[in-house]
Amino acid sequence: MAIALPKLPYAYDALEPHISGETMKVHHDKHHKTYVDKVNAAIKDTAYADLSLNEIVAQSHSEGDTGVFNNAAQAWNHGFYWHCLSAEKGHEASDALMAAVNDAFGSVDGMHAALEEEGAKHFGSGWVWLVSNKGKLEVISTHDAETPIAMNENMLPLFTLDLWEHAYYLDQKNERPKYLKAALKNLVNWDFVNANFASSKAWEYPAS
Repeated sequence: MAIALPKLPYAYDALEPHISGETMKVHHDKHHKTYVDKVNAAIKDTAYADLSLNEIVAQSHSEGDTGVFNNAAQAWNHGFYWHCLSAEKGHEASDALMAAVNDAFGSVDGMHAALEEEGAKHFGSGWVWLVSNKGKLEVISTHDAETPIAMNENMLPLFTLDLWEHAYYLDQKNERPKYLKAALKNLVNWDFVNANFASSKAWEYPAS
């Protein structure tokens, strides 16, 4: 079964002025598509071929198959990332998530500050994540394609921002903190974060 390139859950320009339509088009149609194409080529006629992308990420990581893992994890990370963003207003953290946010960071602003700090200081390419670790919220960053779904069975990803330069360079050049601040202030898809926090398992990459 081939891994699909899912459509964006909004128009290319839906996140403007914070993330441009040009960035989204290049990011989705070029970068994400390349990872999907490469993982499909890598799994063809192998034991991975009938697995879901979540299963491919987990199995390739456990087997140390970096060729498959890097592309599979990047395909999954990008699919997750698109859903973390939304320009729709009026949504907020659920009562349960807000309680966890307050316990871990003191406030939503405190959580934003932790994500901004971790994302800004991260050296090189990667991702910054809000995760639930046995119900306790944490902010972590991962290098390159590494993803929480392959790191710890107790770690549930709730939200991420892409730290690779292609996520922000057309808009912010080398000023990653501006991208982080704009996205966190204006584009958090709280409905998606709430659903992830309420779930007992990681978001499932769509089959088609």
